[in-house]
Amino acid sequence: MPDGLQPLSTGRPSPAQAPSGSPRVLITGYGGFAGGHLADELAAETDWQVIGTVFADPTLPAGAVRRPDPAVQTIAVDLRDPGATHDLFAQVAPAIVFHLAGQAFVPAAWADPWSTFETNVRMQINVLEAAAKQAAAGTPVRVVAVTSMEVYGAVPPEALPVAEDCPLAPINPYATSKAAQDLVAGQYARSHGLDVVRVRPFNHIGPRQDERFVVPAFARQVAEIEAGLRPPELHVGAIDAERDFTDVRDIARGYRLAAQRAQAGAVYNLGSGRPHRIRDIVTLLLDRASVPIAVVTDPARLRPVDIPRTQCDPGKAARELGWVPRVPLEQTVAEVLDEWRARIGAAGPSAAALTTQA
Repeated sequence: MPDGLQPLSTGRPSPAQAPSGSPRVLITGYGGFAGGHLADELAAETDWQVIGTVFADPTLPAGAVRRPDPAVQTIAVDLRDPGATHDLFAQVAPAIVFHLAGQAFVPAAWADPWSTFETNVRMQINVLEAAAKQAAAGTPVRVVAVTSMEVYGAVPPEALPVAEDCPLAPINPYATSKAAQDLVAGQYARSHGLDVVRVRPFNHIGPRQDERFVVPAFARQVAEIEAGLRPPELHVGAIDAERDFTDVRDIARGYRLAAQRAQAGAVYNLGSGRPHRIRDIVTLLLDRASVPIAVVTDPARLRPVDIPRTQCDPGKAARELGWVPRVPLEQTVAEVLDEWRARIGAAGPSAAALTTQA
């Protein structure tokens, strides 16, 4: 067995069924933000046997990778390695693959465009190649290929909200890598007859998100200010940009429904359809803060080029998957703030809601 793989426990029937007859499901990027919430969703709503891949990346900040759930079998594998990826599929023989693994931080992509492109596209092709080989050998597999709303770029106001037939026009290196992933996934569906469903999530937020992203970055600052660990100033970037925020748990439910209900080859946008200014997030946090806080624009937090407004048309997902977001923005922001209060040790509302709902 290759050095990059950790063996599953022995004594399990193959190829793709757990002892109960439920399918084996593979989540790549299980250790990340959406991957962990997807595992929670599948545990709550299905009897599927969930197996997750993790990739130890020393560049990630502490807390960015979720602690593994003992109910989820994990395999450490570098999906950039085609041999290791093929061995993973031979070992697991999944009936469904949720491909979430990749480099997802836009500023990191600006800093090293080639690394982001190579990581994201190489992983996508390796997963699709392994899935196609498995399907050709007689074991069916559905791949839910998760890309991003970033693939649409700066859509003009008259073309909003964005439907799935909007042209792909990425404007940053991360978005370009996701557009390439999206196109490659579509190509494998057409040229190999592979059962692929593409999902383009809009901005998703919630508990356990990497603090480099906007909502946890702000929430951490507020919690540190409340704890007396920093001056009462919230450092922000371009807070007048509008984003279509959706709770990550709603997004995870959308991934599950795509796996269960979508037609092969379909593409779905997942988003609330209700854009909010990032300034609204700031207001929600400051309204909940226990001390007065000033807002300071930090030039270091500004992107070289940015999308002024994102807005999803979620109609197709609603019609075909029965998917509608449920968690209000106010609840999500409050839970993220409580999470950071608990982590920083500041006085504030209990994190019980986070513990019970995450």
